[in-house]
Amino acid sequence: MIKNINELINNLNHDNSSTRLNSLSQLIEMAKSGVYDVVPAGGHVNNHIHTNYSFSPYSPSKAIWMAFKSGLSTAGIMDHDSISGAIEFIEAGKIAGIATTIGIECRTDFSATPLNGRRINNPDQDSIAYVAIHGIPHTQITKVDEFFSKYRYLRNERNKKMIEKINGLIFKTGIQLSFERDIIPLSKFHEGGSVTERHLLYGLSLKLIEKYGKGESLIEALKNHLSIDISKKLLTLLSDCNNPYYDYDLLGLLKSDLVQSFYIDAAEECPPISDLLVFAKEIGGISAYAYLGDITDSVTGDKKAQKFEDDYLELVFDTIAELGFNGVTYMPSRNSPDQLQR
Repeated sequence: MIKNINELINNLNHDNSSTRLNSLSQLIEMAKSGVYDVVPAGGHVNNHIHTNYSFSPYSPSKAIWMAFKSGLSTAGIMDHDSISGAIEFIEAGKIAGIATTIGIECRTDFSATPLNGRRINNPDQDSIAYVAIHGIPHTQITKVDEFFSKYRYLRNERNKKMIEKINGLIFKTGIQLSFERDIIPLSKFHEGGSVTERHLLYGLSLKLIEKYGKGESLIEALKNHLSIDISKKLLTLLSDCNNPYYDYDLLGLLKSDLVQSFYIDAAEECPPISDLLVFAKEIGGISAYAYLGDITDSVTGDKKAQKFEDDYLELVFDTIAELGFNGVTYMPSRNSPDQLQR
């Protein structure tokens, strides 16, 4: 029975969506019959869940399974520049008996606003901010996909240039990355998914592990060839060759230390915020500014201590109110009680 359950869980990330949904259906039936223990459903909601249609270890079906066994009453898909996982997410929610919401997250250009020149909520670039569109009607999924399709292609042109810069940084390792061979297969790009900076660094993580293995040899390569300063916490994690999240911990380290060395400013792939808000209203979505707040210790492990909107939060709220945003989205696990109270 345990073997069967593990096989079904593994199949939640199968290449075929029908297989994923069928496996989810069987797991839900097992849970309802008491074969598999889950947290009883409560009033908890998470409307900002990434899937592997942007960057995540979870397919839409796997994301719903994780939501179900955690006791969520509502789950919302929120991928970067992509809504292509929405149909499966909706169907998976029906199977699990979980209410679902559909959204999309993207970076937008605030240079024509009073926030121009500021590091808003994007760790890598001034004047560019992350925003979300929540509550997208199911009838508008195709229209949303068409709107963002061109931005995914434009993003890949920049991704290719960043791969060239990464290859320059890692030449001492003897490793070279190919965007088409090493990065695209890690994504759902050919199914309407996006390719993010995390994909680039995850591809690098896998290459580094392939060459150096896990543990001391890799740690020495990171220090000597990439000049990365590894925190005590991450040193412990990367020294543990049995760490089940090893490749993601390595990804987090690379993202926090290397991005500034290869990042190329996003331009054409970021729609002007005024255009995005018009589009959100047109499709009946709920536009939300994504509050980040100053970071001291990153709960996700991929961000350094950095200041963002907290020093000028009043200006942020004045600006988004003037622009016509419907709301603000935030992450209680990332923000302090004082930040949220303010």
